[in-house]
This record gives sequence, C-alpha cells and structure tokens, in this order.
Amino acid sequence: MDSITQIVLGAAAGEAVLGKKVGNKAMLWGAIAGTVPDLDVLAKFFLDDVSMNEFHRSFSHSILFSIIFAPILGRLAFYLHKKLAVSWKDWSWLMFWALFTHPLLDAHTAFGTQLFWPLPYKITYNNIFIVDPLYTVPFMAFLILSMTKKKEDPRRAYYNHLGIIVSCSYMVLTLGFKGIAHFQFQQALSGQKLNLVQLEVKPTPLNALLWCGYVETSDNFMLGYYSLLAPSRPIEFFVFPKKHLLLGDWKEDQLIKRLVYLSRGWYNIEADGNKKYFYDLRFGQIGFNSDPTSFVFKYELYLENGILKAKQVQRSFDGIGKAFRALFHRILYNE
Repeated sequence: MDSITQIVLGAAAGEAVLGKKVGNKAMLWGAIAGTVPDLDVLAKFFLDDVSMNEFHRSFSHSILFSIIFAPILGRLAFYLHKKLAVSWKDWSWLMFWALFTHPLLDAHTAFGTQLFWPLPYKITYNNIFIVDPLYTVPFMAFLILSMTKKKEDPRRAYYNHLGIIVSCSYMVLTLGFKGIAHFQFQQALSGQKLNLVQLEVKPTPLNALLWCGYVETSDNFMLGYYSLLAPSRPIEFFVFPKKHLLLGDWKEDQLIKRLVYLSRGWYNIEADGNKKYFYDLRFGQIGFNSDPTSFVFKYELYLENGILKAKQVQRSFDGIGKAFRALFHRILYNE
C-alpha cells in the first residue's frame, strides 16, 4: 500500500513490541523498518522496466528478507541506543514485525507480494486498494493518540492496540464485501451464455464499496461494476475483444512470455499506427467505458537492433477529476 499507511503500520508494530520500554523510539524505528521493503524501487535506476516490475515486491517483500534484515536493523538500533535497557534481540524482534507486516498488508492489494521468495508465486487477495483512507486514517488517529501518552501510561498501549484491532477489522470487512460482490457478479453472469475462463473481483480506487468484476471469456475481456450502496443497479459489462493475434510472431518471444506472466494472463494488445502496446489489465481503467486504451498500465513494444523490448508508458491523468466524480457517483447512486 502507500508509504504513509506502511509507516503507520510499522510504527504500530514497533509500539506493540517495545513501546512500554522505549516509548516513541519504538514507533520511530518501526516506521523506519516499515518503509524498508519499498526501497526496492531504487532498482529502477539499474533495471529495465520489465525487470523492475518483476523485481518489485519480490525478495524485499518476502519472509526471508524480514528474517535476514531484522537482526541487521536490530543491531543498528541497539548500537545507537546503548544506554537503554533493551537487548539486541528485543530490537531485532521489533524490526522483524515492522518488516514482515509490510508484505502481509501488500498481499491484500492487486500488486501482491512474493512472500515465499525464491518461489515465483505472488500472494494476492485483491480486497483493498493501494490507497484506502478508511483503513489508514482511523489507524493513524489511534497511533497519534498513543504517541501523546507516556510509555508508563496504560492508555498508550490501549490506543495502539485499538488502532490495530480497528484496522484489522476493516480488512476482514473488505474480505466480506468482496465475497458479496463476487456472488453478485456470478449471478449476473449465470444468465449469459459465455465460455467463462475466469472471474476476479477487485476494489475500485480509494474505497471498498464499489467493486470491479474482471471477466475473461474465450474471446473477450469484460469489466463490470457493483456498488454495495446501490445494489439494485443492474451490472453492466464493458466488453474488450481479445487482440492477442496482433502480437504475431512476437507471442513466442521470451519478453512477451514474461509480460504475460507478470499480468497473470490479464492482458490485451492495441495497435496505434506502427506502434503496438501491451496493456496489463489488472490495475483497471480510468472512467467507466469500453475504450480499450483507458487501462492505466501499459508498455510500448518495439524492436531495437532486432531485439524486442518493452517500455512502460506513463499514463496521462488529464481529466482525473471528472473520473473521480464519476467514481463517487457510481458508488452512491442507482442510476
């Protein structure tokens, strides 16, 4: 999830482990450790776009990473706070939980995490968007309340534990919401004569009330939306014909196979003149329409000295205000 959320989670984990002994220093080190896994983004200065997206949320978001780096960071904190009656083992335990809770949280997003690296599989629950204020803001509020209390004050631990309970409860609630939405999409599809390949359900930006159903059939991809606050509105599916044949001989290229694996099969191809684009459909579209170029994540495919390469294209967010107004309208209203 976003950096602020990971800082809050790391700080809460640090407080839960050592807050009674070292006060706000536990939150500080928890917050620092909670951001460390995302430092893998620095690899973008050394890797091409495809390799970077393969590397992101892999080793740095694994159990092994947390086990290796917890004692290293623990030793650093122990060295800097020698005067405190806290052992290297205690500091390492704090670091482990601040590091490990980071990929546990990210596993609930569409990106997923390679928790069991070096195994290649990413854990992805798809029940929360990468930024969700209803998860972060209450959690942060309780953390701040805890921070203002002295380490000997029992209210300090109480507020921190309450923040953890509330945030975890919300996470469980989103899983329930996803289950409801999944059932509704299944019902909407049951009356249609489709050669269904797979169905995935994910939250839309900034909320867990409006859900998007990703449908793959033998010939098409389809996207539909269901709002928990507007349940009587029929689910309308936008259809995107598969254009995988546009790849031609490139389909057997190792680069394309890597991109297909990255997208977990949720991809489409579009051509614009002499240019071809690989769209990763997992991260949704801007707006509610059947425009095949509205998906936010894409690569430009091109040949360089006879070698196929891919460059990630940054999406223009012109008109994003209008898209968010449409999003909130779709959440709230049946029409």
